[in-house]
Amino acid sequence: MKVIIERACGMDVHKKSITACVITPEGKEVQTFSTETVFLLKLIDWIKEHACTHVAMESTGVFWKPIVNLLEAEAIEFFVVNAQHMKAVPGRKTDVKDAEWIAQLPRHGLLKGSYVPDRSQRELRELVRYRRSIIEERARQHNRIQKVLEGANIKLASVVSDVMGVSARDMLRAIADGEEDPEKLAGFARRTMKRKKNELELALHGYVQSHQRIMLKTILLHIDFLTEQIDKLDQEVANRVSDYQADIERLDSIPGIAVRTAEQILSEIGTNVAVQFPTAAHLCSWAGLVPGHNESAGKRKASKAKKGNKYLKSALTECAHSIRGSKNYLGALYRRTSARKGRKRAAIVVAHAMLRIAYYLLTRKEMYVDLGEDYFDKQKQVSIVRHSIRRLENLGYTVTVTAPEAS
Repeated sequence: MKVIIERACGMDVHKKSITACVITPEGKEVQTFSTETVFLLKLIDWIKEHACTHVAMESTGVFWKPIVNLLEAEAIEFFVVNAQHMKAVPGRKTDVKDAEWIAQLPRHGLLKGSYVPDRSQRELRELVRYRRSIIEERARQHNRIQKVLEGANIKLASVVSDVMGVSARDMLRAIADGEEDPEKLAGFARRTMKRKKNELELALHGYVQSHQRIMLKTILLHIDFLTEQIDKLDQEVANRVSDYQADIERLDSIPGIAVRTAEQILSEIGTNVAVQFPTAAHLCSWAGLVPGHNESAGKRKASKAKKGNKYLKSALTECAHSIRGSKNYLGALYRRTSARKGRKRAAIVVAHAMLRIAYYLLTRKEMYVDLGEDYFDKQKQVSIVRHSIRRLENLGYTVTVTAPEAS
């Protein structure tokens, strides 16, 4: 095969060691380095001594990130490659052979690097992903409170829609502090909640043990702490995306997508999306929102969905479920699909549509314009009329159709 890159380096990256192989016109050299920063700097110097222009490595967990940070600072071009693209090659049973094979592939132009955003976007990604994990942890604590209340025979959730609302939170704090009188606990109800005072007294009559009070107090303190940290992260993320507020507003205009989700989409795909993804189809494929390919002898077989960016996929799927009752195009798409294929597939279809819309809004610099809940009916108006006439005629009716007058 024709050599495209004369001087290339391949790395087999592990947690504690890196096996690197340099292939140049003069020959091949292999060395092993530790993963501490001091030894990584020696690795970079060794690569520069051999005048390597390209470095390739597998995207193994997060172990590639320290190396990429240093290569980026030295302006050395790198490939972070999906390990699945190379794992099926036989004959590689050692780290040395693995590194040698990774070094050979880019020399012949056989590697396609994964999408690695610039440093500022990587930092934004880490913040947004960490914020999402804290929000999920807070939701787990909310569920844990419900378990503790059930164990104490308190049915607060049967009366209150939000156990962590203002009134319910005051009741929980009072229970944690030792209050047992249901009438006094129900007295913490505010506004419209006062109408349910009798129901609250019945629901708050339970048997709370000392260990359950300790658990309630600890969980409430933990939730307050998590909320405080989420607010700090919200502020930091908002400061970092302040220059792209117009793009946030464009994404926020899509039904089901709020500001936090818009920030997450922007952190995952970047602001200059057209450079990395030539079309909306490329972006949806990268996010894993497309069906798998399994075709043989001209027949398509059932296959799992393609793997992709799990953070982006889960966020959009969550948004898709939230608009299932909305009176707009995406809501109609969800209901139309779920009637035929179920809710889970409908969520993927709507998430795919959301991401396509996001791509076009960011590339065309436009705001979202809804097609309307009746979009699909208008698309098939003729077939709907024909089908309705045929059903009525089969029942023995004589049907005369008159077109509506133009307004």
